[in-house]
Amino acid sequence: MMKLLGMKSFTNRQKVRKALIIFSFVLLPVTFAYISCPIITKGASEGIITGGLIVFILLFISSLFFGRLWCGWLCPAGGLQEIYFDINNKHVNIERLNWFKYPIFLAIIFIPLISAIRSAGGLTAIDFFYYTDHGISIAKQGAYTIFLVQITFITIFAILAGKRGFCHYFCPIAVIMILGRTIRNIIHWPALHLSADAGRCTDCKKCSINCPMGLDVNIMVRERRMENTECILCGGCVDVCPKQAIRYSLTG
Repeated sequence: MMKLLGMKSFTNRQKVRKALIIFSFVLLPVTFAYISCPIITKGASEGIITGGLIVFILLFISSLFFGRLWCGWLCPAGGLQEIYFDINNKHVNIERLNWFKYPIFLAIIFIPLISAIRSAGGLTAIDFFYYTDHGISIAKQGAYTIFLVQITFITIFAILAGKRGFCHYFCPIAVIMILGRTIRNIIHWPALHLSADAGRCTDCKKCSINCPMGLDVNIMVRERRMENTECILCGGCVDVCPKQAIRYSLTG
């Protein structure tokens, strides 16, 4: 009876996660200015610390302690991609082009942002609601075009590449959070992560089949090597495991 209750609570957790991440996508017309690289760079060229730049900084800080939890639970791009699972449910080839998001990060965030700050003579003002109209991103003139371009990019990668293709191959926010997680892994302070008991594993491979990032979680469990910077801590493997071999942990 207790085991059935435990499995039900796990199922409910994934329902809550999916509801949150899809709702985050539904809110994207309101919030996309806060995750839009062109808008952040435009503000920097005017010497303004935008709400988007503040959000990027906060996401980096959060990754030092919670890894890529944002990607698994709250990212609007992730919500859109999970909707597309019904169209293309195959796992991406993680080894192929997974490096591509790093030069993309340099090309559309790091280099343009540094250049914009230098041309403006530094960041001298803060405007959390920059490029919004009364806090609504899509209401600003010209914002609709930027919004459609972002949706198009996410859609192309998700449909053509497979599960979370945009996260693997293009997303610059993923790089920011991977950098934070890598720093944490070097220093080893306590942070949210997955741990596993290989002795409980029966090799059913449900964890690998259900991983939205296409990770071979079964091998990770068997090798007692659960840390992977591509893991978005969605908890899908935790909740699908019939033997409860995988769990969340907060140790160092």
